[in-house]
Amino acid sequence: MTGAGPFEPAPRESGLAPWASSAAASRGRKVPEPPAPTRTDFQRDRDRIVHSSAFRRLVYKTQVFLNHEGDLFRTRLTHSLEVAQLGRSIAHSLGLSEDLVEAIALAHDLGHTPFGHAGQDALNACMAGHGGFEHNLQSLRVVDKLEQRYPEWDGLNLCFETREGILKRCPLALARRWEETEAGGIGQRFLRGQQPSLEAQLTNLADEIAYNAHDIDDGVRSGLLAMSQLREVELFERFHEDTLAQHPGLAARGDRRLLAEILRRMLSAQVYDVIDTTRARLDEARPDSPDAVKLMPPLVGFSPAMREGSAKMKRFLYRALYRHPQVMATTDAAKQVIADLFMIYRDRPGELPPDHAGTADPMRSMADYIAGMTDRFAIREHIRLTGTRLFAD
Repeated sequence: MTGAGPFEPAPRESGLAPWASSAAASRGRKVPEPPAPTRTDFQRDRDRIVHSSAFRRLVYKTQVFLNHEGDLFRTRLTHSLEVAQLGRSIAHSLGLSEDLVEAIALAHDLGHTPFGHAGQDALNACMAGHGGFEHNLQSLRVVDKLEQRYPEWDGLNLCFETREGILKRCPLALARRWEETEAGGIGQRFLRGQQPSLEAQLTNLADEIAYNAHDIDDGVRSGLLAMSQLREVELFERFHEDTLAQHPGLAARGDRRLLAEILRRMLSAQVYDVIDTTRARLDEARPDSPDAVKLMPPLVGFSPAMREGSAKMKRFLYRALYRHPQVMATTDAAKQVIADLFMIYRDRPGELPPDHAGTADPMRSMADYIAGMTDRFAIREHIRLTGTRLFAD
């Protein structure tokens, strides 16, 4: 185009507080890359995650209900999007990096197995004696190694801050091994007992807020939870009463609108509680940099009253929904599918695709392959290899 001058990079980060993580001050990537002309490094991380194969597979991975049990139940993908939305909203109010929060949120479940926590538990049992399996560690493994999209390196080559945010927990023995190969890297904070960034702390809490609300919604939609049961939980009953006080006509219009309004109010109250509580802690602690945050107690959180209310809700959901006989029936079948697949691949490695066979660590490669499956692929593969159908269509 004639008359045009040179293209100047234009990524901007505005409104960041001193304690926020800045892409401009990132500790960088394992493999150095030149900056992008129109995006910050955290925005590039988010985009790489969205375009990854592992992210697309989340649409067919269980949250609580199996993918084929209903079109409107949450999946790992919709859950991740809800976490990202909540996280960005709170980050904006606290002057944190919205882009980093979004990147962490969209990546935090990339390593989840098919069939949700039942699949993780089964795969962890299969990997006993071989390092075990934990979906959070697997999410980091996905972005560091398993995604194969670039000619010069494995993984997505994400920024340190994004990788650190993905890693919620890490055994000390593993952190020590990582420190040997990546000195001062993502394992260091576990060895020193330090905190992650405020963006990582926020994403962890947004995850909790999201799954409590949408598991209530899906539980009622499935018919496994009744509004009368939920009203026994103080946090829910509070917003139930508030809603009917303002909209008494909802009581005669069925549960759908009523439940939606209750959950909307509950989510809003939790978001504002996090913002107010975290602001108060920041005002008291006055961290002057992201590094200062690491040396302090956790700063992002609920007030004591909201923390107790959320904990009671989690205990209720565990008892009434996650341990419901109908959910447990699918859980048992899911665990059987994972265990059978693992044993078959162990005994008949020729059934594995070429890029997962003949590796230096065959057990870990099998775990990688199984963890990457969607619900429906795992079910089809189990039928193909065993001739047994454990789930109804």
